[in-house]
Amino acid sequence: MSIARRLNRTLEVWRAAVEPDGAGGQRRTMTRRPDTVRGKVDQPSASDRLLAQQAGSEHTHDIYLLPAADVERGDELHGGGQVFKVRSVVEPSSTRYRKAECHLIQTTGG
Repeated sequence: MSIARRLNRTLEVWRAAVEPDGAGGQRRTMTRRPDTVRGKVDQPSASDRLLAQQAGSEHTHDIYLLPAADVERGDELHGGGQVFKVRSVVEPSSTRYRKAECHLIQTTGG
């Protein structure tokens, strides 16, 4: 059974790239990947949020993806005016989907 019909958002994947800073060091920048992914954005359960807090992480949203989605820990997912930082990516044993545990990056002003 595919979850594709439940994935109602298109998200851009941004990944860290390291480049020289011109002074002998390196600069880390986020670079947009060429492909987008489809996803379903949900809030995690209270127990999932508590587990993340106990581990020293903030887990504000779960994003469900297709099994072949190229999303990794440390990536950012952009879509619908929101930016999510991927804290981890997990797969169930049946590999019907991937779940990115994310933190919503909230901006100020506008």
